[in-house]
Amino acid sequence: MKGSDRLRRLACYAVIAALAVAAVSCNEAHPNTTLVPHSDFGREIDFLWNRLLLLGTIVFILVEGALVYVVFKYRRRENQGTPPQTHGSTKLEIAWTLIPAVILVFIAVPTVKTIFITQAQAAPGSLNIDVTGHQWWWEFRYPEYGVTTANEIYIPVGRTVNFRLRSADVIHSFWTPQLGGKRDVVTNRTNYLWYTPDSSIASSVWNGFCAEYCGSSHANMRFRVFTVTQAQFDSWIAGQKMPARFGAVAGPTPPAGGQIPPPMEAPGMSVPAGANAPSQTAQGAAPRIARQSSGTQAPGGAQPAIPRPQTPAANPGAQTSVGGVTPSTGAASIPGALPAGYIFPRANIPDYAIPHTPIPADLKFTAGLTGSAARGKQVFSGAACIGCHSIAGNPAAMGVLGPNLTHVGSRSIIAAGRYPNTAAYLALWIKNARKMKPDVLMPTLGMDEYDPVLKAKVTSANGGLTDQQIADIVAYLTALK
Repeated sequence: MKGSDRLRRLACYAVIAALAVAAVSCNEAHPNTTLVPHSDFGREIDFLWNRLLLLGTIVFILVEGALVYVVFKYRRRENQGTPPQTHGSTKLEIAWTLIPAVILVFIAVPTVKTIFITQAQAAPGSLNIDVTGHQWWWEFRYPEYGVTTANEIYIPVGRTVNFRLRSADVIHSFWTPQLGGKRDVVTNRTNYLWYTPDSSIASSVWNGFCAEYCGSSHANMRFRVFTVTQAQFDSWIAGQKMPARFGAVAGPTPPAGGQIPPPMEAPGMSVPAGANAPSQTAQGAAPRIARQSSGTQAPGGAQPAIPRPQTPAANPGAQTSVGGVTPSTGAASIPGALPAGYIFPRANIPDYAIPHTPIPADLKFTAGLTGSAARGKQVFSGAACIGCHSIAGNPAAMGVLGPNLTHVGSRSIIAAGRYPNTAAYLALWIKNARKMKPDVLMPTLGMDEYDPVLKAKVTSANGGLTDQQIADIVAYLTALK
């Protein structure tokens, strides 16, 4: 191939690559970018990145420019004899030793300065959150308020949040890209990370990740951060401090229109009248969910949906009463305060924060079941669930191995962000969590389901639950607001 042909081909490839980069750059949807910080910590890291990138670019241009100049100026020419040979130049060696040393000073000073800033103790009066990494979920404690939750954090904007990071097992890494910082979570040591969310990002949702490989379900270890106003945070804390309560109902009572809305639906997920199944779409998307009375079968042999307790309004963001106090809908009961029990409206959660994991094709559930929250509490309190989970207000549930479920019905996700918190997903999760999430520690509970750890089918002798019992437990858990 001639040199000119080779250059033309390389130029063609370069143009295609440039167009591809330009097309990607035009996309404004970057929910997990680290280049748009929304906290003081994030801006410190961003400033350091920009400074080092600028210095590196200058050095690259100078070095490559000198290299190209030397290559072309002193290239071999026809009829050229052997050039004179030189052996060492003290001045040149001193120069190319000093120049990198000076460059390293310009790199080291802002780097060390940023390290001291980001490693300093959080300011007095910061909100403390104890973070514990588990395989594979996150536990969050607010020690000043006595509140414990899992996989979801509420933090007020404009106030510094101090995360105290520990691990219950292996090394994890706590990371919220747009809020800044990434810090290892290790055993036998407490690491710290703090930042102050900007006041401009109130009523926003952010994705969080484990950024250190920690086992087979590392990619399924996620969490959500809700940045809210101070009044909304105070209302949420007040609701979380209350014991879990629910109004036991035998089944759903559809409002006008015939459907009870699920706790949260991903955009594009239909809830057709007459359907009764969490079935997979053609693209393997999330299951469909329908709400109707007992006895109606799903068309086409689709999987069933698990009805949840009655919701007072046909609004995906609606919230039921907590301890006799109606949660906030945005209106303050007294100046500057909100009623206890604020929950981030699920209708306002953006699509990038809603899981779209398909359910296993071979995991089925009996159609037409109606769950009872009262029966569900009894089943839950007598099953293996209480060995791992705790629920304030339920004296039988005192476990500490699994997530605290006191207000699990108010959360937007389950399985550490792998699935949305809807009744249909929750039923399948309880039935066979190890099919829903690889190597999860939660045992398989569904009757006649195969447990890969036990290497046997679950029976009544080892705590197996029928679909009806699971439906009752789901009704109980989804009512815990």
